[in-house]
Amino acid sequence: MTRISSRSAMPALVLGTTLAAAPAFAAEDAKDTIEPDQPGIVESSSTVGKGRVLLETGLGYSRDKSDGVRSRSWSTPTLLRFGFAEDWEFRVETDGYQRLRATDTATGATARASGWADTALGVKWHVQESDGDTNKPGLAWLLHFDMDSGSAAFRGQGVRPSLRLTAEWDLPRDWSAGLIGGLYRDRREAGDGGGHYIGGILGASLGWPINDRWKGYVELAGDQLASNRNGGRSISAGTGVTWLLDRRLQLDASINRGLTRQTADWVLGLGVSIGF
Repeated sequence: MTRISSRSAMPALVLGTTLAAAPAFAAEDAKDTIEPDQPGIVESSSTVGKGRVLLETGLGYSRDKSDGVRSRSWSTPTLLRFGFAEDWEFRVETDGYQRLRATDTATGATARASGWADTALGVKWHVQESDGDTNKPGLAWLLHFDMDSGSAAFRGQGVRPSLRLTAEWDLPRDWSAGLIGGLYRDRREAGDGGGHYIGGILGASLGWPINDRWKGYVELAGDQLASNRNGGRSISAGTGVTWLLDRRLQLDASINRGLTRQTADWVLGLGVSIGF
């Protein structure tokens, strides 16, 4: 999921001063602290816990210029996670309401589209807890089915399943590392010959604590790895921060730079995660 831009310097200064004075969470609250999947492609290996709900949403902005077209788009990426067992959760995910503006740089002609993105239904299974002493990673499987449920301008081709495995390592000094890999099945449009194809997903991240409630991360994300006929390779490099205001509330900000022609030049975002 994508999110949008940065804030002004003054709010950042005020928030930073407030944070510096805030106490750390009590140890007994640690197990109840939310672990959102956003931001970034490398999702957490944890689940929300039985009977709990986590809402992750935000606002995203992307900008791109390629093949003589300059485009701008906005989205409202949202992920809703329901824990139906301690190590299992049900997931509903979408890029929400979208607005797209594309301009031909040669003629100045502009096209606009708006509407709802497709919705994905899925499950997450937390397989293994991480152990920093033995370098054992936390592991989780994610199975999603993207449904062709969106508005005509943003609707995909049929039901598209994906399967991912995410791994997280606890490193010294509260640093962390993550990897995610998987496969997805999609369908080409009729104009491209139709038929199904298989693509890949691969990402890596490194995170570190800034203080008790702020964390930073960098990542290399390949959310679409396919042949040119099937959409090509969408690869980006990104960084961001998260701010845990309370054990059930987190804010985040991120920025990604596209590294391939099939990737948006810039993707910016702001997000909020709320646990219930």
